[in-house]
Amino acid sequence: MPKRLTVHQDGKPAYEIVLDTDFDGLGQLTGQLGAAGRRMCIVTDSTVAGLYLEQVKKVFDSLCREVVVFVFPAGEPSKNLDTVQELYRVLIENRFDRKDWLAALGGGVVGDLCGYAAATYLRGVSFLQIPTTLLAQVDSSIGGKTGVDFASYKNMVGAFHMPKLVYTNVSTLKTLSDEQYSSGMGEVVKHGLIRDRAYYDWLLEHKEEIDGRNPEICLEMIAGSDEIKRRVVEEDPKEQGIRALLNFGHTLGHALEKQLSFSMLHGHCVGLGCLAAMAVSVERGDLPEETWISLRTLMEALGMPTSVGGIDLEAVVRDTKNDKKMDGDAIRFILLRRVGAAYIDRTVTEEEMRAGLASILE
Repeated sequence: MPKRLTVHQDGKPAYEIVLDTDFDGLGQLTGQLGAAGRRMCIVTDSTVAGLYLEQVKKVFDSLCREVVVFVFPAGEPSKNLDTVQELYRVLIENRFDRKDWLAALGGGVVGDLCGYAAATYLRGVSFLQIPTTLLAQVDSSIGGKTGVDFASYKNMVGAFHMPKLVYTNVSTLKTLSDEQYSSGMGEVVKHGLIRDRAYYDWLLEHKEEIDGRNPEICLEMIAGSDEIKRRVVEEDPKEQGIRALLNFGHTLGHALEKQLSFSMLHGHCVGLGCLAAMAVSVERGDLPEETWISLRTLMEALGMPTSVGGIDLEAVVRDTKNDKKMDGDAIRFILLRRVGAAYIDRTVTEEEMRAGLASILE
């Protein structure tokens, strides 16, 4: 039986997160939401298209009046306004109207780009998320944040636009490379660190089975991570307060991504950012050093990098000032009082950031 979580907005059900082991239930659920007889544009990238496009297209061929496919080159460099414009062109040329649908089939880049296009085409059309990477399944597909990069600055152009459904086929984890799989762990581990000590301890206990992609354990892991994010986004759907806690590890992580010209995967940069931020908490006396060591050990067991070389430390600190999480001249930095208890801090100094980064330098 599939697992289901309902995400609420303003106290009312907004959409469901459905976790299953195949795509068999996708058509019925989408039809119940109003997609039957409408046009559907499947947005995907060149990697995912070769893996799952035909399966998903077959589902929608039997449901929708017309199915259009938009495939763009895989990777972060495609996550920009130029690609969005090409998608707009396809939608216009195929006469998509406000009752037609988009489907994001792929990882975080696909979901963010498709969601932003759905939010802005004709001032907003319906879309669904079909995440195929662990990173997207536990993070970017949930919560309605959409966006694209501008120049080398991540997610600087975006909008909040809730999907009508998040349909996760956990069997897609089988086709992920080791690097892509471990990248998703950056967000999984982060969720436990900021909000749920019991979940974090469960990850420590099951790290070997998680690394081995045990199907039952992976489904439980994704459901647990989704539940944490669901609770946070319900409390703060537009990131006016507590939702900012989800940015633990991201301020330095995004700056690292930029300095590395996006050669390191997002989840790996987030993991490194979590280590660096936790080092700040250790230095402030909020956490024992053993907690930092425990996180590094867990990351190593899950195949994640725990150090990085070839970066300009001063440039990384400088790039944090260009982060969209700035609050005036202050950086909204996320720190930990203890595992499972994160908080927003606006007093982290450049010296503290340098010290945190020093803990992850090769």
